[in-house]
Amino acid sequence: MSEIGPETDALRAALERSRLAGSLGPGPVEAHIRHSEGFAEAAEAVADLGTGGGVPGLVLGLRWPRSRGVFVESNQRRAAALREALLGMGLGDRIEVLEQRAEVVGRPGEHREIFEVVTARSFAEPAVTAEIAAGLVQVGGLLVVSEPPDPMTGQPRWPSEQLSELGFEPADQVEHAGAHFAVVRKVAPAPERFPRSVGRPGKRPLWRCST
Repeated sequence: MSEIGPETDALRAALERSRLAGSLGPGPVEAHIRHSEGFAEAAEAVADLGTGGGVPGLVLGLRWPRSRGVFVESNQRRAAALREALLGMGLGDRIEVLEQRAEVVGRPGEHREIFEVVTARSFAEPAVTAEIAAGLVQVGGLLVVSEPPDPMTGQPRWPSEQLSELGFEPADQVEHAGAHFAVVRKVAPAPERFPRSVGRPGKRPLWRCST
């Protein structure tokens, strides 16, 4: 991100605070920004799962000025930091921080299957991420998940049969500027039973994979 302006400065400052607080992984802030920019093309309605220290949510919020959406972050301290960052970047009027468990947000209600794009970076295992996102992505929309560069061989990370059960097409693997992503399109409504109750997707995942 080469743009210069108060919003960009506020983004860098927010991510640096997150890094120092341990909410963002190691490495320079600019590397996290470049990685986040590869998630997807601009969309009007976006949800970011487990936004944590602010990536990719804060980056995409700034890069996509017409988008509205939610950051799903159940940790109280991190949610408060995200709200502060959004205000500092001038994004507080179009992005809301939901301080809730993602399983709850994805259940039938105001956020059910309304988002064009749902993003996730370091959120959970593929089965958990897909099950929760199934309740949020609209039919025709995309789930975009950051992937390891060299996944281990063995059980597929995104098995087509189980994805179909959630309403998704088989996953595509995409590379952008050295970063790797799984991109999964929603083609049918998710069964009402998904996502299951809080903690259930992680304790009894729909599938398991090597990494």
